[in-house]
Amino acid sequence: MREIKEFENLKVVDFKSPNDVAKMEEALRKVKSEFGKHYKALIGGKWIDAEKEIASTDPSHPSEIVGYVPNCGSKEADAALDAAWKAFDGWKFTKAEERADYLFKIADILTERRFEFDAWMVYETGKNWIEADADLAEAVDMLNFYGREAIRYSKGYEPHQIPGEKNEVKYIPIGVGIVIPPWNFPIAILVGMTSAAIAAGNAVILKPASISSIVAAKTAEVFNEVGLPAGVFNFVPGSGEKVGEYLVKHPRTRFISFTGSKDVGLRINSLSAEHHPGQKWLKRVVLEMGGKDAVVVDETADLDAAAEGIVVSAFGFQGQKCSAGSRAIIVESVYDEVVKKVKDRVEKIKIGDTSKQENWLGPVSSESALKKVTSYIEIGKKEGKLLTGGKVLNREGYFVEPTVFIDVDPDARIAQEEIFGPVLSMIKAKDFEDALRIANSTEYGLTGALYSKDRSRIERAKKEFHVGNLYFNRKCTGALVGVQPFGGFNMSGTDSKAGGRDYLLLFLQAKSISEKIV
Repeated sequence: MREIKEFENLKVVDFKSPNDVAKMEEALRKVKSEFGKHYKALIGGKWIDAEKEIASTDPSHPSEIVGYVPNCGSKEADAALDAAWKAFDGWKFTKAEERADYLFKIADILTERRFEFDAWMVYETGKNWIEADADLAEAVDMLNFYGREAIRYSKGYEPHQIPGEKNEVKYIPIGVGIVIPPWNFPIAILVGMTSAAIAAGNAVILKPASISSIVAAKTAEVFNEVGLPAGVFNFVPGSGEKVGEYLVKHPRTRFISFTGSKDVGLRINSLSAEHHPGQKWLKRVVLEMGGKDAVVVDETADLDAAAEGIVVSAFGFQGQKCSAGSRAIIVESVYDEVVKKVKDRVEKIKIGDTSKQENWLGPVSSESALKKVTSYIEIGKKEGKLLTGGKVLNREGYFVEPTVFIDVDPDARIAQEEIFGPVLSMIKAKDFEDALRIANSTEYGLTGALYSKDRSRIERAKKEFHVGNLYFNRKCTGALVGVQPFGGFNMSGTDSKAGGRDYLLLFLQAKSISEKIV
């Protein structure tokens, strides 16, 4: 067993070093040579095929198939449940230090192969180089953080003692669960959700997003490589409507951990609440859903810093983040100046195939995503004034210009509904109080930011800006594991606080034990 040092975040590669650039370019060439491979599901320690397959494509070049994964159904789901419950019988009694060591080994492999995994994310999801490496670094951080957390929780705690008794509280795992991660953080969130449940002593069935299924398959290979007992980790790709819904409703599913859209999250919440014959528990449901996040700027702010924060928050990874700052709320006395600064920055963004380092903004994820984004752009043209962007690029791939609407009404659809694409609504507020009211006016409550030099306003926002992750004088994206536990309020989900000290408790249950002293 290794010596466990204090947790540290893995630094993100900035690709300013020629050596790092060369490593990334070599990784891109290597990964490209592996396009079109067929991957398998992993059930009970065995790699298996299904009758049908799912093809994953490169959103920059949709005619290019990144790879294939099995399209599993109820047959494979039942086999995975059997394998997982069998494995749980032993895994739940495995010492936390041993469970943590598996996570640390996975972290070591991912760190060693970081450029390779970065390349897979660039090709399969259209992340730029830095966004991809940040995704990888977050996955490594999750593994290292949750391994340590598993050891901490394994010690339980000593409650108040009374004469004549010995009392203690132990945390024990809850069983077999389904992990359903999103495509937009194809390794960070997938690894975080999966490793937390496993570190806590549970067995997992991973049902990845189809759009990022090859990154998931590659990650599954690493989980298998470290020698986890057969059945502790099972990889079961397939459609959400088919295998995903089957597993969510199944009476042998103990918990569901989901990150994705509000609509799918609400359906999972509804289905999981239903009791089925043979089901002995209320299912534990962890949901992280959408956001309509706001960057607020008052008249005391550093306006250059605010404009930069608005642009990065809105358009990082094409706005395809639940934390994306898709609303900029500016007090009227500095509104015109901030609008100009934002426009200047947006029009300098380089768009294109993100396998090329110079391109910061890549494609949206799919044809359906492109249709959704363009439909909202048309809505926006009626609800606000188009400042810049708004066009689909006339080239192969799902590219749309970063789009900014100004003079948007706070209640407009583009200011209330999650678009999940490179579309920003700029809203004029009368003053700081009005800006705070507008910021809180959506059904979501995930992230938010305030640019201000007024200490009294910062203190007020701490109390009244109703979001799970609040930032001052910085962008509203990019939460660090162990530093900014992540999760939101209202329709943004169950506020799970991923990457924080409360997270593993979602996969544990407390057992109070009392012994009379004789």
